Amino acid sequence: PLVGQCCHQCTPDSQVSRKKLGQNSSLGFHNLLSVNETHTRYRGWLVRRVCCALFVSGCKVYASPVRNRLERVCQSNRYPRGKRIRRRGLEIRFVGWVMLKMFASMFDSIQINLNHLPALHRASQEVNGSLLVYVYVRQSIVDCALLPLVLFCHNLRVPYTLCPFQINSYFLRSILQKVGVVLLPPSALTEQDAEMNSLYSSVMTSLVRELLHEDQAISVGVSAESGLGSQWLARIRHLIKEGSVPDVSLVPVGISYDCVPKTSIQVGLSSVLQWLWSFVWRRPGGSVRIHLAQPFSLKEMCESGRCRVDEWLPLQDLLLPVILNNSVFGRRRMSWLLPSSHYASELKEGPPPERDLSIAITLHLIFSATSCMAVMSTSLVSSLFLYRHRKGVSASLLCHDVAWLTEEVLFRNRDVGFGGSLADVVHYSLSLLAPHLVIAAAPSGLVFYPFIVPRPSLAATLHLALQAQIVTHTFILEVVGACAVSAMLCEVAGSGVSDMEFDVVLCESELTERALQLCHLLPPGFMPPCQSPQSFALDAVDSLVRCGILIMEEVARDVPICDFWKKEGVLTWTTSDDPYHSDSDCEEQDLRSYKISQPSQCPEMLFFLCSMLAGPLRTLCWTTTGLDLLHSSLPGMCVVCLRDSFVWKLGETFRIYWQKENIIFMFSLVYNQLKIRIFVFLLP
Repeated sequence: PLVGQCCHQCTPDSQVSRKKLGQNSSLGFHNLLSVNETHTRYRGWLVRRVCCALFVSGCKVYASPVRNRLERVCQSNRYPRGKRIRRRGLEIRFVGWVMLKMFASMFDSIQINLNHLPALHRASQEVNGSLLVYVYVRQSIVDCALLPLVLFCHNLRVPYTLCPFQINSYFLRSILQKVGVVLLPPSALTEQDAEMNSLYSSVMTSLVRELLHEDQAISVGVSAESGLGSQWLARIRHLIKEGSVPDVSLVPVGISYDCVPKTSIQVGLSSVLQWLWSFVWRRPGGSVRIHLAQPFSLKEMCESGRCRVDEWLPLQDLLLPVILNNSVFGRRRMSWLLPSSHYASELKEGPPPERDLSIAITLHLIFSATSCMAVMSTSLVSSLFLYRHRKGVSASLLCHDVAWLTEEVLFRNRDVGFGGSLADVVHYSLSLLAPHLVIAAAPSGLVFYPFIVPRPSLAATLHLALQAQIVTHTFILEVVGACAVSAMLCEVAGSGVSDMEFDVVLCESELTERALQLCHLLPPGFMPPCQSPQSFALDAVDSLVRCGILIMEEVARDVPICDFWKKEGVLTWTTSDDPYHSDSDCEEQDLRSYKISQPSQCPEMLFFLCSMLAGPLRTLCWTTTGLDLLHSSLPGMCVVCLRDSFVWKLGETFRIYWQKENIIFMFSLVYNQLKIRIFVFLLP
């Protein structure tokens, strides 16, 4: 499927312009590691042996037209001497050749989607073309090397890469700086420590300004868990707002691994050599698939007004009215994605909406980059082991479920990063996940069939959960809707009804209300900021109808429904994102209700979807329940005391109970201070 399209709500002009310039057919994929003599201008047996070096020597290197960058940065800020960043064509080609050889020993293949490369070529060749800023979601230090190598091998401008890892070796630092890698200062252990230095922040802002003035490209990695990297996007937006830069084109990049390479935060020469030496004695394993999405205008996104931040509220302001049987309109504010200390001191932006708009852009880029990631075979198998076959499964049934899940992923317009026969795909995935699985032979008559069980260890569970996150992102609408259905079924079962056998009529308003409550707890990247939570909750309910879990029933209503519904004094909503929505007071609608379908696979599909959020919700329940056992308060903690007990249902097996006289309701969870691993949730 064609992935990586521009958002039609935030950037309609960019989408229309790219469609006029783009192609109608798919250009396919290119294996970056498959270099032969056809990629060079020469032929012969000697060329076949040195084709990689000849290919790298023929790649285009864009020289910087400006020579006095250091002086211009020094004029605007005090700059430490001796930290010059130079780019030389010979060094870039040498490093490119080394990385091709290194990745050939690490991966089986690196597949590049060629669909949007022509648009990037046109932007690079124009005299006053677009300034390109590539944005990807951080997974490993390999991300920083993969993206520049891909662009270099396709004759695109190699971007200045903002590396968030500390490089201890002086030799590596000098080489990386010469090829355009912006490193942390040696005195800072982490990226957070560097951002606390006001001199570093001001110098980096000036450096970004000068790079964009030179028409240089920039590569930025953003962490969805901690929000690190969002400060670079805030700097670029601030430069556009003050008029230093007219506009930039943002390019979301989706990088998918069969197995994410493990790297440490601090990198030295000895650790790099040991890491490379480990690949000498083993065969390359796993593949990588990279999607470069359509470029879109950052200025257009800021001026479109679709990412509304005036309705953003703290999480406790959204959840407390639900507990008190009230309704509130708004969206969860994720202020931790952009530290306020950095934003106030460096960008000097006073109003909170300006900071929230920068956070909204970061959220949209995380969502866009994650949406164009391919679903790898190891992700499918990991999700089946975690959410469907926790107690083990036979190889034949696993092949059947992989085929079914692949069709469901493709039906949702997501790319899959594998091909070949079904047996080969499953065998390949099991070989990569073998350290986290237990494979045995189950006798059946005279034949022994393989039986696979996930290894009962915390490391295995965390690894499978990390691989399966992209599957949860693909089915997030169905997952939220299934949890809402599960919550209502649990409520019906708790009311004393027995032997219901799923023959229950569910009201759309109740389903939407429960789906909305869960939307406020979703981690970044699962919901675009340009879509309201109300609209997302309605889409979640509709998705269950499309996949056959719910059957819609029309129930006539005597009272016309306008812009809201009244129920027990509580105002709820209809979606306002529909462009064909009518404000007429005379328009009548029908109250829709749903019943659960009765196919044999419906309950199993419902439980499979609910299990995708069972782990994070259980962790959230345990953490929130145990916070009142702490004797000391945490910085920035929000405490809301309630006298009445309540039950907040989020699903069948993950309901949150508080039955105490004084209830401590805390949602300011600080990851580094609590020293606990929350799977995907990091709440402000």
